[in-house]
Amino acid sequence: MPTPLDEGPFFHGTIATLGVGDLLTAGRPSNYRPEIVMNHIYFTALVDGAGLAAELAAELVGGHATPRVYAVEPTGVFENDPNVTDKKFPGNPTRSYRSSAPLRILSEVPEWTRLTPEQLQTWRERLSALLTSGRGEIIN
Repeated sequence: MPTPLDEGPFFHGTIATLGVGDLLTAGRPSNYRPEIVMNHIYFTALVDGAGLAAELAAELVGGHATPRVYAVEPTGVFENDPNVTDKKFPGNPTRSYRSSAPLRILSEVPEWTRLTPEQLQTWRERLSALLTSGRGEIIN
């Protein structure tokens, strides 16, 4: 049996309202590039990393959505997320993963570090620059 990449716990950041036992699945549009249907569902072992993803998702839909972080359980095999590992950063410092199998919602996580208004503005500028420059490639 292969050694697991990480023991978790694992988290997923989103703007979706979900309940315990719900499944997050691949095959949905990317939060960052809605024209791309994602082949994987993404998650991290860092609660604040999931919080960042949730806040960015809310920003990209206009900032009126509620960012949410959920504790999740992978239901199948998973791999390091190549969008933030090795091809872009050595190793996996963000402890980010992806799976083509669903993630099961275990609970909503109410406590995570929110971005300050200044940090949100910095991320708005970064996202805008990435999306307009064509450098925002997603390894799908």
